Amino acid sequence: MHRLPLAPPRPSRLGALLPLAAFAAFATCLSAAEPEPKRIYIANDDHTDFMWSADADTYADVFVDMLDFHLKLADDTAGNPPEYRNRFNTDGSAWLLAYEQKKSPADFSRLIERIKDGTISAPLNTLVSCYGGQPVEAVLRGMYYAGRLERRHGLRFPMAIAMENQTLPLGLASLFAGAGAKYSWRGVCGCASELGNQKLAQRPREIFWWTGHDGQRVLLKWHSLVQPGNRQSGGYAEAFDPVKAIAFLDSDPAFQKRYRAPGAAEPFRVLGAFGFGWDALDRKTGQPYLADPKTYPQVEHFHLIAEQQSNGQRQVIVSNEQDFFEDFEKTHGASLASQRVTYGNEWDLYSASMSETSARAKRAVEKLRSAELLATLVSLKYPAFMKTHTAARDRAFHGLGLYWEHNWTADGPISRPHRAAWQEEVVAGIESYVDGIQGEAIVRLGRMIPRPKDANRFFVLNPLGWARTAAADFAYTGPADIHVRDLTTARDVPHQLVTISGAKFLRILAPGVPSAGYKVFEIQPGSGTAPTDDAATVTDSTLENAFVKLVLARDGALSSFIDKKRSATELASTLDGLALNDFAPDTDDGEPLRVLNRGPVSVTLRARSEAGLEHDTFVTLYRDSDRVDIRNELRANFADTRHWAFSFALDQPALHTEEVGAINLNKLESQGGDYADALARYDYVTVNHFADFTDGSGKKGVTISNPDLAFARLGRSTHHVLDTATPQLSFLAGGQVDGPTLGIPAQNGQTHFLQRFALRAHGGYDPVSAMRFALEHQNPFVTGAILSKQQNAYPETAYSLLTVDNPSVLLWALKPHEDGIANGIVARLWNLAAAPGPVRLAPAMPLTSARRLTHIETPLEALPVEPGATSVSLVVPAHRLETYNLKPVE
Repeated sequence: MHRLPLAPPRPSRLGALLPLAAFAAFATCLSAAEPEPKRIYIANDDHTDFMWSADADTYADVFVDMLDFHLKLADDTAGNPPEYRNRFNTDGSAWLLAYEQKKSPADFSRLIERIKDGTISAPLNTLVSCYGGQPVEAVLRGMYYAGRLERRHGLRFPMAIAMENQTLPLGLASLFAGAGAKYSWRGVCGCASELGNQKLAQRPREIFWWTGHDGQRVLLKWHSLVQPGNRQSGGYAEAFDPVKAIAFLDSDPAFQKRYRAPGAAEPFRVLGAFGFGWDALDRKTGQPYLADPKTYPQVEHFHLIAEQQSNGQRQVIVSNEQDFFEDFEKTHGASLASQRVTYGNEWDLYSASMSETSARAKRAVEKLRSAELLATLVSLKYPAFMKTHTAARDRAFHGLGLYWEHNWTADGPISRPHRAAWQEEVVAGIESYVDGIQGEAIVRLGRMIPRPKDANRFFVLNPLGWARTAAADFAYTGPADIHVRDLTTARDVPHQLVTISGAKFLRILAPGVPSAGYKVFEIQPGSGTAPTDDAATVTDSTLENAFVKLVLARDGALSSFIDKKRSATELASTLDGLALNDFAPDTDDGEPLRVLNRGPVSVTLRARSEAGLEHDTFVTLYRDSDRVDIRNELRANFADTRHWAFSFALDQPALHTEEVGAINLNKLESQGGDYADALARYDYVTVNHFADFTDGSGKKGVTISNPDLAFARLGRSTHHVLDTATPQLSFLAGGQVDGPTLGIPAQNGQTHFLQRFALRAHGGYDPVSAMRFALEHQNPFVTGAILSKQQNAYPETAYSLLTVDNPSVLLWALKPHEDGIANGIVARLWNLAAAPGPVRLAPAMPLTSARRLTHIETPLEALPVEPGATSVSLVVPAHRLETYNLKPVE
């Protein structure tokens, strides 16, 4: 039995909410033989159904009105004992942003002070998102506003939440923890779900350490769903009736049986019920419920209920949520179980109902790598560069926090056309920022690299953290009688003229472009000495180079994929009538195949067909490369659910995919995999950068790079069964996967869809090689003309801003510090190995300091770097993503 503590829990960083006097008031009634009173925390919040209950403008007004209401109520109850004072909890930083934008600086300062003293709380996330389909950087950038507030006002937001959706990705624990979160709570809807509320009511643990592959963890309160409705324990408004919630936590035998440490005889004595606001608005009037107390009972009475419901056996406390977690962690954290599984995807999948728009969001996030490297290079020489882009950046990152907002169900009062138009607007803002900084930075960098008068030169920029050789396309309309010289080696490189979507380019094979840097090439008249033979051969439907031999059907499917370097192994198969990159079963209908852009760098074979849907498929092989590029363009609208199937000749297949901040083995936990054995949805796995099939022998397999789509069905998996035996992966091209009432109908009228892949055969599975392959495919070289001979900011032939000496530790992002280039540059690294990764970061300039940051750029600790040092040595833990600040000598 726990005894009443002689001293109170350690005061919160946000304010001492439970001083000793709070316990003394009820401790006197206890005898020495009585157990310690339970501490029950009740938290009043308002759940945001953004673009479901109301549109964005209405919600911005509601955020301000609701915060003003609770700030006043806090003032009115300031004289109460701490446990009976009003507190209010928002469910996203969007509340704070709206308040900052709409109120005076003095009003906002007042709000910040109330956050600091624990009266108001907010999590790191923008609003309530579905995270399963998000790229890693989208998750992180959606929390950047909170990071700016942390640094600007000297505070920390220790919570992050993912709410209402019934499923949850594994890697999100690592991303939340890496951004600085320590705590999270979760309530589900128990609606629009294939999981079934009976299952949701039987969680094995009510609170646990939610842990990622990297060992980072978040204390997560996720109660079993009590029926009826979601305004009970386990729902997203579990304190809607605070009195009922208190009674449930205090006495329900089934709950208490689960709410305890493994093997413990007694349940935990620190308990919490969070969430009052439910869906926030009166849908008849469009006004907050608080405008009519009869509609929203007890909204002003949490402090009264806490006092009325406290007795000698329990102390009820009005909570800011963080105080519960701090108390629980101190009292019970050491005995708490851990959990490391993924629960799959449910409402996450509905973003595929606007597949091309969602793909644009994913592409824009990927393009940040190139755009931010360019912005860094330019900012180091022209510090004012980002000033004109800051407002657009902040809107774009806010948009990344909103695009995957959980109301993709689109079944509320907001019309689907209105909802879809808002999604399009959000993506356009993200693209505008990324395209804007990249476009301007290309021009500015081209003016910072010297060139002789009249020389026709261009740079090739590599945004990745290792030197590589690949094709590069430079916009070009000049004469064809030319050759291209690598100025670093003074050798000619293979080149050809190509046309892509009607635009003309000079394509070269650019060798050894340095890490996070560029190399310069010069276009010279006349023929050169580089090879001129074709990069691949075409015979009828066969496309072949030294590495692979492919057979392309007229409908764009690959009926054969032979790995020539491994005993001519056939990797393609046909399952359920579907081959590789197959859109419709058992068909080879289409126009005759056509060869495009044939030359010494690459050869493309085009298929055009109406099989399944009108579409073009372009398959490209490159010189001296084992990569197979596939570009699919759907050219018609569709209202049903469509897939691209990839069927392989692999026995006992094992599928690894990049989920969200994790690389998962897609098997059940009981089979050694990363999927929960129960309470999960299995029909679609998340596929961010790559999926990788390897056969049971561990000697052959295929990596699939996936730039555009987010989800895929493994084999013949269903909602309730994960099929791990069938070596087929069907990428979700789009659709309303749970029927016509959930999501946006008929792809919002879209008639063009770009859906690309790349294949690479391999021997044994290697996550580092798989990710590097996918990153190379999805981050092509960027080119720009060298425009001036007047500036000499950067070297004439080649430059590398940063090198990383451990090949298993990948440079994930390289950018100007969010608070300005005067604060240095930010490097994010991901160690994909199963062991800690020693690594040396070597920037091109000497350093004055280096620090480890949270992922949202709040400082954590200084690193030992001597002033003027040209490198910093680190050890990145296994599987972990970490963020660092490098400040160069000015």
